[in-house]
Order: sequence, then C-alpha cells, then structure tokens
Amino acid sequence: MTGKQTASLRLRQAEAGFTLLEALLAVGLMTLLLAILSTITAQWMRGWKAGFENTQSADLLGLGIDRIVADIGAAEFISPGQGDTRPLFQGTDSSVTFVRSAIGPNSKAGLEVVRLAEIDDARGHILVRTRADFTPSVTPDAIESGVVELTNPVVLLRPPFRVSFAFAGADRLWRETWVNAAQLPEAVRVLISDDAEQILPASTAALINVNAPAECAANATQNCGGTQSGSAPSGANAGPPSGASTGAQASGSAASQAPDGR
Repeated sequence: MTGKQTASLRLRQAEAGFTLLEALLAVGLMTLLLAILSTITAQWMRGWKAGFENTQSADLLGLGIDRIVADIGAAEFISPGQGDTRPLFQGTDSSVTFVRSAIGPNSKAGLEVVRLAEIDDARGHILVRTRADFTPSVTPDAIESGVVELTNPVVLLRPPFRVSFAFAGADRLWRETWVNAAQLPEAVRVLISDDAEQILPASTAALINVNAPAECAANATQNCGGTQSGSAPSGANAGPPSGASTGAQASGSAASQAPDGR
C-alpha cells in the first residue's frame, strides 16, 4: 500500500467519528429532554394520584351508605323479653342500635344485634359497624354497660366524611333521638357531611320495612301507629319525612324533641 492510499484511509476514518464537542452537545440535549419529561411526569402523577384517591373515596362512601341503608331497613320489631314489650332500638344523632336477621358467610341462622356508631380514631371520627348474637339477655342497658360484647368491627365511613342520624315516626316529625319507644321509627335519615360541615348530596333516608309487632296484623284494634308518646316541640318539622323511598335524598331540619321515656 502506497503512502497516498494510507493517507486517504486515515482521512476517511477521521471523518466517520464524532468530535468531543458533538458528543457533549448530544449528552446535554439528552439531559434536557429527560429533565422536561420527568417534570411533566411528576406533575401528571400528582394529578393522577389525587383523582384516584377521590374516586376511591367516593366508591367507599357509596358502599358504606349502601350498607347503612340496608342494615337499618332490615331492622325488626324484637323485644328483649322479661316483660319488656318495647323493641330493642336505640337511636341517637351519632349511633343506632337495633336487631335484624343475621347475615354474612360466617353468621349463624337467627338474629343479631347491630350497632352503627361513630368512634374516635387516630385519623378522626369513623363510623363502625359491630354486631353480637341476639339473646333474651341482650338489653339496651347491657349493651351500654359493656356486658354484651359487640364484635366484628367494620369501618363504614372514614374522614373527611361524618354521619348524623334522625328518626321519624307516623307523625312525620324528625327527631334527633329514638330511645325506649313503644314502636320502631318509620324512617331514619342519614346525613353525610364533610370537614366543612356541609351536607353532601349523598345523604339519604332508610325506610324500616317492619316497624310494628306481628300481633298488629292479627289484632286490628291494637294501637300500632308507631308514634312515640309526648308532644312535638314548637318549630318541629311537620312535613313528610324525606326519603319517601330507600335511597332518596334527605332534606329538612331535625326536631330536637327526645322520645318519652328516655
């Protein structure tokens, strides 16, 4: 190979590569593109995470409300016995205790006492469903004193949502309590609020399917109106209780009258 051919080969080899400046420019452009992509991805991920959490929270809220309405609607007129003919139903603005048919894959056939109550948690107020098998020894006093242990806690509502209950009988007046009454309420209003104490559209009312004992069907002369004794306070809501059907949106103010015999 002559010297001229050798020089020509070296020239072609030198022209086929990149200079140091070109390599540095390429690395710089790649770094810039990666920085732009990472910034866009970080912003998109924050929005996606917030949207996902909101969707998950709304789904959990809907499931919790469905469980509350189904439980309350299945409440039955069951008396503790021992001479007490009043149904086991204790309702306040933050809790409801009643008897219903047992449900669940591990539940025994029969009746169970269900309590829906708000409790304090590290995250704030949560609504918890607990239960116990019903026996004649289960009374409101035994439940309140802790003699009857309610187990199987299930969280139905979590922060930022809170729940409050109201109760209406045949007189169509909303009350904040329904305690030691002779009949079950006809409807239970479930108000859902947020941290700003604003009532949410998810609020609803549950109709109780059975609010009188079986004797009422056999004895038409028996007083089975489902009302509580005592007169309504002035200014109480005399309109029909909201929630004419299960799942209807609740409206109206709650009356402050406590049932007679509390």
